[in-house]
Amino acid sequence: MRCLMAQTSQSFTFWRPASHRTLLSVGFALLLLVGGRVAASAQTTTAPATGFRVVPIVREDKVYVTFVLADGFTEDVRAAIQSGLKTTFNYDVELRLDVPGWVDRTIGTSTITANVEYNNLLRRYTLTRVVDGRQDGQEQVDSEAKVRLWMTSLKDLPLFKTSLLEANREYYVRVRATARPSNGSLLWPFGSGTSAMAKFTFIK
Repeated sequence: MRCLMAQTSQSFTFWRPASHRTLLSVGFALLLLVGGRVAASAQTTTAPATGFRVVPIVREDKVYVTFVLADGFTEDVRAAIQSGLKTTFNYDVELRLDVPGWVDRTIGTSTITANVEYNNLLRRYTLTRVVDGRQDGQEQVDSEAKVRLWMTSLKDLPLFKTSLLEANREYYVRVRATARPSNGSLLWPFGSGTSAMAKFTFIK
């Protein structure tokens, strides 16, 4: 049986006064922790302008990744979507071995893109998600709340195999996010990107 022991590693934390949206997003991540067959209670580093939180969970033979970009759906993002521009949130995920006193080693990488395009005539949003070049889901919705959730969160996605890991070693998952409409300009306060990470110890 594999299990995961989480270690805390927090260099800084920034919290704005909690909005209803932020509370829902954080609650979503906490529910995932409680529901996992192997529990994780890792404390993550949080990107200061975004409330970006990452939670890795080891279950069976996979490392599952959950993240919430609590303040990612800004007014600039919303305006770009409402104008009809196809808008993409790109998430680059790295699984890395923590090597004290040396260069950390990258064990695996994954790229997730969440796309939305608004049809002004039908007043509907087309949502697509691509994981490592393969389409992982597609929906048509008329709710902006569903768009917000789709674009700024990922729930319990198996991204890495535990066969890549060594027992009793410390690892971390780092996620870097960028947002871009189809006209090519960068969106929001994350400019060239924002990132967050969470550490864990793999015990076999």
